[in-house]
Amino acid sequence: MLGTKSDDFQFKIRPLLITDYESVLNWSKDESFCLANGWEINKSPEELYKWWLQCVNNSAVDFIRMGIAYNEKLIGYVDLSYTNEATAELGIAIGESRLWGKGIGVNSALWMMDYASTTLGITTINAETYKGNIRSRKMLEKIGFKEISRVGCGEYFRRSDQLIQYQKS
Repeated sequence: MLGTKSDDFQFKIRPLLITDYESVLNWSKDESFCLANGWEINKSPEELYKWWLQCVNNSAVDFIRMGIAYNEKLIGYVDLSYTNEATAELGIAIGESRLWGKGIGVNSALWMMDYASTTLGITTINAETYKGNIRSRKMLEKIGFKEISRVGCGEYFRRSDQLIQYQKS
């Protein structure tokens, strides 16, 4: 699929594979990842496997999830959820917290946004993150997203936190 490079850190965007399950299982044991992404820590392997099967076999026409891989090992994923024919919402999760802050999210987001625009005709992309998720906020702003609202709250690192909505047209 796509070969991408971020400062000598080479990775690629590719379809999800059932064989990626071991990586996903490891993410479920990473407390920082789970707290940042609203995952249950140490979720039962059976329940996680069922969820992963649904991700791999996704048949939804309004949702795309692609894997982010380094040396063929899944390290995260990037999502695009269509809200209408011209608008979609972007989501990113880097499963290995040791890789946060290395530009992988930025490059993965740019790839998905390019795909959304050139292949799907999407003209507006929305994203949402927590006020306390400084890395995510900086990433979105770096690639041209503008804050459009602060509506809603949720749990981020076991604390109630303000949600911030972003948009890029």
